[in-house]
Amino acid sequence: MLLILAGASLMQIILFEDEHVSRLYPITVGRPAYNVSCASYRLIDWATELAAESGATLRGVVRPHLATLQQVDFPQFSSPSVANGLPALLVNARLVPSVANFQALRELIAAGRPGIVCSGPALGAALVDASVPKPPTSADVVRFAEYLHQSVWPKLPRLEGSLATLDYPHDLIRHNLQVIDSNLAHRIRSGRFQQTADGVFLAEGAILGQHVVTDTSRGPVLLDEGATVGPHCFLRGPAYLGPKCRVTEQSAIKDGVSLGHTTKIGGEVEASIVEPYSNKQHYGFLGHSYLGSWINLGAGTCNSDLKNTYGTVKMEYRSESIATGMQFVGCMMGDYAKSAINTGIFTGKTIGVCSMVYGFVTTSVPSFVNYARLFGQVTELPPEVMIATQQRMFARRNVTQRPCDAQLIHDMYELTRHERQLAGEPLSL
Repeated sequence: MLLILAGASLMQIILFEDEHVSRLYPITVGRPAYNVSCASYRLIDWATELAAESGATLRGVVRPHLATLQQVDFPQFSSPSVANGLPALLVNARLVPSVANFQALRELIAAGRPGIVCSGPALGAALVDASVPKPPTSADVVRFAEYLHQSVWPKLPRLEGSLATLDYPHDLIRHNLQVIDSNLAHRIRSGRFQQTADGVFLAEGAILGQHVVTDTSRGPVLLDEGATVGPHCFLRGPAYLGPKCRVTEQSAIKDGVSLGHTTKIGGEVEASIVEPYSNKQHYGFLGHSYLGSWINLGAGTCNSDLKNTYGTVKMEYRSESIATGMQFVGCMMGDYAKSAINTGIFTGKTIGVCSMVYGFVTTSVPSFVNYARLFGQVTELPPEVMIATQQRMFARRNVTQRPCDAQLIHDMYELTRHERQLAGEPLSL
């Protein structure tokens, strides 16, 4: 019997951001780490399922600039005062949203043994009881980190096993390919999908256009509620098309693609993750890449995901060089980024939030810049410009711009100011 069933009113599951969440920039500048997609799931999806089956309450601990967004966008979270109790399952918000991690958390609860499960040197999860102080009611990430280092690490035993975490943005691409088969199998078991052809599964309202060719020899193809695929497309699994996703005619979606809800996708997309509300609806190649939300790629935009030497890719993150050990790595684009027509993005580049890129992108791009290095210009974008752009983008999708959305633009601008100072480019202000 699950430990939490004996005291369901007291049990809480806390998703917390730790001190390493900034390593995931630019993808976590404007979103909690538990809200990052990988292989069709977010960690918040698994946590919500875990709470529903066990009767636990959910709580989130995020960076201060995300507190209001968390309160508005994630109503499943209880307030700290309501959820303040023991036992508690503490879950690192950087955990890979995979079936394996989900099952490990379930087993940790079922065993009922207080202790810590590590992810390398980091805390992956911990089950705490009355032998340690209660988790702080404050949503302050600094105070929560102090609680972990002062009360959890020293007093709880290390348990066997480990949990996979996202340490850098390119880890999303690696884990996406590793776990998408099991994640999609879990979706199929939910019973929401009807198999209409061998390995092709459609949820309610999903539509496949005429003359669509599917290849499910490597994995299934799933279309979630209201997703549509235009005529003369090629779909090779494993692939997931989220609710209200629209794939335009004559497109190729293949080999480990995960598309968020309300996305518009065209051209060739391979082994990539696209978050909700982003557009890549014209021809061009996107491979082994991550696109945040509210991104628009102009017609003809292509990225490289393989070096001419066929060697492994090194990534540059905020002046830190990281060897990925991966041969195929494309681009990592933060929320609200844009590309002009015929933009070419070189292998393994990051593009910061709210940036606009033109021509050839040969270096990683800081946040909030107009990047036209080919033409000798890298200029800063004021937050007011991006707030106005945000409002127009939202209106196109019938989404209301809230004060917290506009404030997020200001917050992201301040959080990434250091990037522009270290960019090594003459910023003309």
